[in-house]
Amino acid sequence: MTTSLKTRLVLFLLLLTATAASAAERPPVPEEPIAKRKELLFSDDFESPEPAKVWHKVVPTFTFEKGTLKGTQTRDQNIPAADGKQAVTPHAAVHGLEIPTRDSVVEVKIRFEGASMIDVEFDDRKYTGAHYGHLCRAQVRTNGVTIIDERDGSMRNDIYEMSKDPSKKAERSKLLTGRQVTYPAKLETGKWYTLVVETVGDSMRVSIDGKPAAFLKSSGIGHATKSKIELGVGGKDGFFDDIKVWNAEPASL
Repeated sequence: MTTSLKTRLVLFLLLLTATAASAAERPPVPEEPIAKRKELLFSDDFESPEPAKVWHKVVPTFTFEKGTLKGTQTRDQNIPAADGKQAVTPHAAVHGLEIPTRDSVVEVKIRFEGASMIDVEFDDRKYTGAHYGHLCRAQVRTNGVTIIDERDGSMRNDIYEMSKDPSKKAERSKLLTGRQVTYPAKLETGKWYTLVVETVGDSMRVSIDGKPAAFLKSSGIGHATKSKIELGVGGKDGFFDDIKVWNAEPASL
């Protein structure tokens, strides 16, 4: 066996080991819903010429287009402060709902038309222990679904500050263990999917078209006052339709 072939074999085995380890770290996704839907708090099919009052722009731009909500990321590069204008950093387009919940089910149709990411996020602006009150979110990409506990993970104040210091990368990585999980997925551009995000206690479950897609149990998800639900789009463009939000309780009750 040549040295080159041996090297490729070692690299291949390392890749297999890393992939197996990554899969082993992912908890199994419950086959059945973890949340029982209660009263319907909000719904919108985006057919009205005027958006419902509970909607508000957080990071534009979003538009109502042909009975859908279209998000397009415009802040896609760093722009230094100049000529009296503030610096601009990259950020997904974000559209918000003032719908307070604790345990909930959010159902919404999503469609990728160039977007790199579409997500459903929960925040509490009055909570000061995490950057901008970020709590948790479910991110969907065409190749995977990610759930993030931001309150006790990446957005916790001390951990967030560590992200600015390269020397603390290893320490920060340890603190983030168990606060985020990604599952593989295969979604198509131009196709509508029904995304369901269930949040019950400290657990979040995601399903797509009724099929289990992701699951995470982490303390920050259990934040009692989720005052806002936000929809985000990274890249160009992402669409939403037929959103519904329910109060919920554990399905086992």
